Amino acid sequence: MPTPDSKNPFEPSQIEGGFASAQPKSNSPQARQSSISLTQYAAYASGMLVNNLQAAALPAMMICLNLGLGMDPVLVGWIGFIPRIFDAVSDPMVGFISDNARTRWGRRRPFIFVGAILAGLVFMGMWHLPRGYSESFYFWAFLTCLVGYFLTYTIYATPFVAFGYEMTDDYHERTRLHAVANSVGQLAWIGVPWFWWIMTSDIFEDTVQGARALSIGVGAAIIIMGIVPAIFCRERAIAPAADRDSGKKLTGLVQNTKEFFGGLGTTLKCKPFVKLCTATFLVFNGYQLGVSFSLYCMIYYVFGGGDGASSAAGGLNGRWGSLTAICTLAVIPLTAWISERIGKRKTFLVTITLSILGYASKWIGYNPEHPNWLLASCPLVAFGTGSLFTLMGSMISDVCDYDELHSKERREGIFGAIYWWMVKVGMALAGLMTGYLLNASGFDEALGADQADTTLFWLRTFDVVIPIVTSLAALAVMSTYQLSETEANSIRAQLEERRGALGS
Repeated sequence: MPTPDSKNPFEPSQIEGGFASAQPKSNSPQARQSSISLTQYAAYASGMLVNNLQAAALPAMMICLNLGLGMDPVLVGWIGFIPRIFDAVSDPMVGFISDNARTRWGRRRPFIFVGAILAGLVFMGMWHLPRGYSESFYFWAFLTCLVGYFLTYTIYATPFVAFGYEMTDDYHERTRLHAVANSVGQLAWIGVPWFWWIMTSDIFEDTVQGARALSIGVGAAIIIMGIVPAIFCRERAIAPAADRDSGKKLTGLVQNTKEFFGGLGTTLKCKPFVKLCTATFLVFNGYQLGVSFSLYCMIYYVFGGGDGASSAAGGLNGRWGSLTAICTLAVIPLTAWISERIGKRKTFLVTITLSILGYASKWIGYNPEHPNWLLASCPLVAFGTGSLFTLMGSMISDVCDYDELHSKERREGIFGAIYWWMVKVGMALAGLMTGYLLNASGFDEALGADQADTTLFWLRTFDVVIPIVTSLAALAVMSTYQLSETEANSIRAQLEERRGALGS
């Protein structure tokens, strides 16, 4: 039995070879035990739809704070960023608590059930702010509500994400699970791009009233679909108590705290995991920062910023976002198919390269005479958004096995919490930087259609160049990722020899 290197227990070379002949066969009892039923596929996908819906809805609706209430875009950026400071503690703490919870309903399901209900109710309430108050009031009021929302949503999201990492230990079944879940999750990205068009329609008095109405629907969806995984998914067993270090048992607040920070530190030493976090941060949040300028480019460059420009831009933004999401639906199963043939890392390198070509084509697509030219970029851009979380979710599952080999602990909760905190911090930084970059470009909402030519140039440059640069950096990071299928199967064989296969 190999032992961890005392200097760095997380070197891939420590587990190369040695058990290749002991890999589970596709028709073995272990392989059959790793399969996931259609019911659980559907239930987990329902939860992923909730995850994507709230992630897409928040920035789409928060733009009304700037273009509806006239709030400084820098303040809007800080509203999105500050709650992530609280997430830095709450996310891994909830992950740790979930990892170590022992209830009759399991480690994850009680948190998922309660968290979905609380988060949905808070989401509904936080958009119903009174009118006629100062910018300072709206800043502090919405910031307080958003902190409360993220704290309640963490109770749902962190155990839910961990659930997906542990539902199967089959190398390819993991990719298929996340492919199905992310395919269903893309339905949110088909509808949410139309939120601005809805909020600016004549149905509502203004965009603020439109956001209030949308919040009711989104909050209800979070509750209804969010509790589905808690009801229909079944948790797999954890390693038997005999295989767990008896000195790690929780015996009080002090020991709990030591456990938490000790596990957190160990997790951050895992090089393959750090690479996955870094690549995701670069790809997804580079995309988020770039696309934050898209609606501004449409309103003020493509449609001139005059009367009717907001509504026209809302329609184009809806078409672009929906078509990108539809193309993503095709990319996700294609990603899974390619991954089974050339491996997860190589698939990542291919798909992100294609997405870079898509970002570059947006420069030509922003054409005032031919607005719909922008839609030509959708299929290529979709390769980035479609492949990223399908591959990363599966690869983190592999890393959790890799971690168990050395730590003898199943810590999906902490891994998932840290990973998604990185994603959320990146999204918050994107919102924060959007405000500063908008001001740096010279953009002034009060100027309307009279924005300077240099302002319009910089808006398009930020939109196109930022995701290209961050995606290139992610390719450099992932070019050195070493946890292959052979190594993952070898790790699984070692784990099963040590503690047996994990059943339901």
